[in-house]
Amino acid sequence: MTGRHRDGQPYASVYQRVWDGPARAEAERLDQVWSDWTVLYSLGKRSFYAVASWDSPQLVVVEDPTSEGLEERMQDAEMVRMLQTTPPERVEERPSAEPSGRGPARRRRSPGGKAA
Repeated sequence: MTGRHRDGQPYASVYQRVWDGPARAEAERLDQVWSDWTVLYSLGKRSFYAVASWDSPQLVVVEDPTSEGLEERMQDAEMVRMLQTTPPERVEERPSAEPSGRGPARRRRSPGGKAA
């Protein structure tokens, strides 16, 4: 039997190639900077992905081929989240010149039908 892995052969180190090392390092950096997100880099698609870690009825995932674009998409998703969770501001009505609830002033009529 021949080959590198047969019994009795000395250990041989093999060069380990790191595919897309700078992109993977950038994904790790983004993962540390953005605490509400898990950031990944896909070697197969050569794209960055971020998965939101907050409670939401649906899974929030954004994707972009660049790290800058991914950060923009993450900011947009957070803005949508903030708008959905913030209750609308209450607009206070200004008091009108007319008394509230009674409408315009009317003349009272007496029981006999004549104006008083």
